[in-house]
Amino acid sequence: MASATIKLFLPHGDAKRLRVCEVSNWTGKALAAPRTELDDLLAREEAENSGVYFLFGSDSELGDPLVYIGEAEVVRDRLKQHRARDWNSVVVFVSKDENLTKAHIRYLESRILQEAKKVDRYRLENSNTSSPRLPESDREDMEVFFSRIQQVLPVLGSDLLTPVAGSTKGANPQSVLVCKIKDAIGRGRRTEAGSVVFKDSTAVSAVRPSAETQHPWLIALRKKLLQNGTLVEKGGRLVFTKDAEFDSPSAAASVIYGGGANGLTAWRDENGKTLKETEEG
Repeated sequence: MASATIKLFLPHGDAKRLRVCEVSNWTGKALAAPRTELDDLLAREEAENSGVYFLFGSDSELGDPLVYIGEAEVVRDRLKQHRARDWNSVVVFVSKDENLTKAHIRYLESRILQEAKKVDRYRLENSNTSSPRLPESDREDMEVFFSRIQQVLPVLGSDLLTPVAGSTKGANPQSVLVCKIKDAIGRGRRTEAGSVVFKDSTAVSAVRPSAETQHPWLIALRKKLLQNGTLVEKGGRLVFTKDAEFDSPSAAASVIYGGGANGLTAWRDENGKTLKETEEG
């Protein structure tokens, strides 16, 4: 992804309230706000433009993140219609030069939905991915616009379009690591957000008795992973059905072990060096 200078303007001086985001040499602009600031967002002139929008919330039962992704020729009118929907925050992307047509924003909506499905971090409340036909030059322009949306969304607090496996194109890309215990083998690596365990890795089926008193968070985490389908029981083990992100190598190793684990020593590279040893050089 191209380097960028991002300018974040806080109209109220508070980073948790309305935010306006621009990128140098980009025709787009982003507006973000909690639901309590919706009226302020709708009052801005940018809300009269066409664009795409994200309504972020969470599942009331499992607590999983939810998102509704939409497009509108007049963003203000469409967001007013969504007052009856249950959501917590909104992010809107429009064009500063007002050159986004109905076909353009439908294309962007489709691309965003496709990528959000692929990344699989959020449960999507809508899934229409029909993409309009655009001239080749317009498609290229919209791909550039889409790449900026990917770049700006994390700045505004959402990892919706950020791959779970993290970036593999950094200055020092992390090597694949292995975590083994009994007949369970996990494969993953460090990421910008913590740690990822790759799809098809395995974990022990039962938690250690000590986990109930010493690591209750682990029992809750494994239960959640089973409920949302990230882990499934198969052949006496638990299998990861997709890449799974954890906030630390220790949390990832603990899920694989079924009990407390030190991720710095549980994870090893192909030469048998622990994560701690590799990071210490």
